Amino acid sequence: MKDEIKLLDVVALTGDLEERGLVKGQVGTVVEILDNGVFEVEFCDNDGRTYATLALRNNQLMALYYSPVAA
Repeated sequence: MKDEIKLLDVVALTGDLEERGLVKGQVGTVVEILDNGVFEVEFCDNDGRTYATLALRNNQLMALYYSPVAA
């Protein structure tokens, strides 16, 4: 299934998380699967420094793809 989020997937936020200083579209990497539909996502700057790590639900994330995916 193309919408299934997996470990090490690159994801983007689907909405703002103002309390954490994160905005819709910000890109992170899934670094842990915590529960069914709950992922630990790490957000890093262009120098590879982590600026946020938090648990997010799958409805807060959108998987990003770098190559064609079957519909």
